Amino acid sequence: MLIAGFPAAWGTNCYVVAPASGEECIVVDPGHEATEGVEHLLSEHRLKPVAVVLTHGHMDHVASVVPVCGAHGVPAWLHPRDRYMLTDPEKALGFSIGARLLGELAIGEPDDVKELTDGTTLHLAGLDLSVSHTPGHTKGSVIFTLPESEQIPQVAFTGDTLFAGAVGRTDMPGGDTEELAESLNRVCLPLDDSTVVLPGHGPRTTIGRERATNPYFSKNTARLPRRTM
Repeated sequence: MLIAGFPAAWGTNCYVVAPASGEECIVVDPGHEATEGVEHLLSEHRLKPVAVVLTHGHMDHVASVVPVCGAHGVPAWLHPRDRYMLTDPEKALGFSIGARLLGELAIGEPDDVKELTDGTTLHLAGLDLSVSHTPGHTKGSVIFTLPESEQIPQVAFTGDTLFAGAVGRTDMPGGDTEELAESLNRVCLPLDDSTVVLPGHGPRTTIGRERATNPYFSKNTARLPRRTM
């Protein structure tokens, strides 16, 4: 298994995932100014992308989806509750980001957008990527998980639902503290302690580490903040 990543603009983690070097791959969350980094990883590992998958629709996670999909003729997968964010990023944020920044973004939908469904498994690039709908940070947030194999433990791409030592903010449009708590309880808490967490921002962690140390990773809804990262 090959998983490589880098922080794009605003510290958003972008990942490429493949069974091995020289094979097909998927791209996870190509955010603002991520195109060059994606192309570097594809060239370095001789990878051919077959899809882009998005943990949610905020612009710091999707701003390069149009150029990446367009360059390789691949679809983007996104939960339907967040699809409007591709064409109206300011509505998703609840404030104006300014004409200058908007002019730098490739706003719009790729030619092929496919909608994610809770509880399904995507069979892409020889990978089995399970989809769990985790509203709370946004209405269409999802977590992708890869099953344990001989080479690696289970892996969870948690987007902005769960970070090392923190959870996603809930004070923007579509955010909901109680929904986030329910998502953590339903999707994250049952995962094995060895599960590797690859979040949308910050360092990797494990479910076991978060269970032991994350002050928000609890069944106690009242401990979830109105605003974190």
